[in-house]
Amino acid sequence: QVELVESGGASVQAGGSLRLSCAADGYTNGVNCMGWFRQVPGKEREGVAAIYSSDGSADYADSVKGRFTISQDTVKKQTYLQMTDLNVEDTAKYYCATKWAPSDRLCKVRSPFLYWGQGTEVTVSS
Repeated sequence: QVELVESGGASVQAGGSLRLSCAADGYTNGVNCMGWFRQVPGKEREGVAAIYSSDGSADYADSVKGRFTISQDTVKKQTYLQMTDLNVEDTAKYYCATKWAPSDRLCKVRSPFLYWGQGTEVTVSS
């Protein structure tokens, strides 16, 4: 079992930046793929970014490429999502998730994840 807790959500102006954090606890040796997802009420959850801990390779949704960066501090068991040039379409509840992936090819934003956090709210106003 892995517990995840997100933090860093806030209300920001369009064009601003924000960094989300995800703290992992529990059986973290059993997971090696971290992801960030977002969801707006009434819409499907969208994969935003994923990172394969074994080699640091990352995958991004087209909607955030060039603006968002996923990173990790494996010692602190923290995963981050640096978001820049935010726009109103980025408003959502953001979740981090994790799983074991046998290779980076299976650590993608469109792949299923096993453990989920409770989410943190991001609101971008124009």
